Amino acid sequence: MHAMRRLIPAISILAAGFATKALADPPRVAATHHVGHFNGETVPYTATVEETFLADAKGAPAASVITIAYTREGVSDLAHRPVMFLFNGGPGASSSPLHTQALGPMIRGERRSMAEPGGPPEGLHENPTSPLDAVDMVFIDPVATGFSRILPGVDPKPYYTITGDALEVKQVIQGWLKAHHREASPRYLAGESYGTNRAAAIVRLSNDLPFDGVLLIAVAANVPGNEMPYVTALPTMAAGAWYHQKIDRAGRSVAQTFDEALNFARTEYVTALIKGGSLPPADKHRIAVHMSALIGLPVELIEKDDLRVSRNDYMFNLLKDKGLRTGLLDVTVTAPLEPGQEGAFDDPALGVVPKRAPGAPAGPPPTPAQVGAVPSPAVGAYITKELQFPATGDYIGVNFLANSLWNYEGHPKDFEALAATLRANPAMRLFWAGGYYDLTTPAYGARYTFDQAGVPAAQFTANYFPGPHGVYAGEANLKRFDAAVRAFVLHLPAPNP
Repeated sequence: MHAMRRLIPAISILAAGFATKALADPPRVAATHHVGHFNGETVPYTATVEETFLADAKGAPAASVITIAYTREGVSDLAHRPVMFLFNGGPGASSSPLHTQALGPMIRGERRSMAEPGGPPEGLHENPTSPLDAVDMVFIDPVATGFSRILPGVDPKPYYTITGDALEVKQVIQGWLKAHHREASPRYLAGESYGTNRAAAIVRLSNDLPFDGVLLIAVAANVPGNEMPYVTALPTMAAGAWYHQKIDRAGRSVAQTFDEALNFARTEYVTALIKGGSLPPADKHRIAVHMSALIGLPVELIEKDDLRVSRNDYMFNLLKDKGLRTGLLDVTVTAPLEPGQEGAFDDPALGVVPKRAPGAPAGPPPTPAQVGAVPSPAVGAYITKELQFPATGDYIGVNFLANSLWNYEGHPKDFEALAATLRANPAMRLFWAGGYYDLTTPAYGARYTFDQAGVPAAQFTANYFPGPHGVYAGEANLKRFDAAVRAFVLHLPAPNP
């Protein structure tokens, strides 16, 4: 599989926003050569892991950002070979989910959900559905994730903002394109979870860096209002109730159940919420009965909360009769229902929160500062051993401290800005994928956001998956997700569900 490995000299990047003052050590770069088999093709490719130094306002090195690039060898016309830049979210998360669970040429072992007990196997294996035959991929680990780091003595807070983070990643993309002579190549931007916000912010800040397409997975939409957060979550709650058989399926698939709840949410349910206290008691009871049949919660609980079912109400009550709670990133995942559970931070689908010792008293979950940075040893070993990158320290999969310090800047209207860019550039396209079982970023929340922002239908490709926050979890979802991404880049029809 591996034809040869070698280290190559670091590529010097001298551009606005990049470090121009010398460091004791030059940027690290490693390139290895491989042969893979993707979508029926034998593909020779180069894996290049390289370090870029970013500068502070005075031009002094402030941060080290690592990219992992996979480029097909033997391509004679790079101007027509697309390249995709990918990252995950958090904020404070590395690119490892999209990299080693979804699209990369080597992926970790299959697991049913995001938090299979015991975790995935340590090794990686070839991903036969990787779209590397069709598109080069550059995975970006923002500062404080992966092997990317703030340099000693530098304040990290400027990087922990929507704008600072987006400009950081934008600069890395521009530098990579210039250093690798790919400025004429078709280019795509792909983000998952908070990475969708990052992608939209990059587009907003990038009049000088146009993209042919943007791919958003599990959109972290900030749905406002006193009604719409509940309206947009209802179809996902129905999908979870369907999965756990807490409602009468009546021969319906999860997609049909989701669509039925969606139609109710957009009509009778939102109307009832808007009426508020003027809604007659008989109508309130009728709506609660209908909701109970859709989401599996008791009518009394739904009425008590004035038809507004919170995510915690759902997670802690759907399976209460079994002594279980559901996950948030994946409502199909369960854990014992215990006093003091917070809901999101101790989400059993997260898979990284330390558990109490058996017999220990119940208490509040650990704070982000207590959890700190969670390493991903398997990914780190792959990058340092297989790809020969001379890194030291842990590969950080999730950095909860960075997450807790994040400045959201009042949630700028980045998706609205993305929609405006699409309208101004009819050739630009948008890809979206959402999971039926994701209550963290509900699928209808994303669709509602796109509809309200005015994304042109002719430039929009929507994909629903019977999966969690990571829509590619499970063999069938992975195969379909990779095929959908490949089809989008190649301008082909989306594969059938």
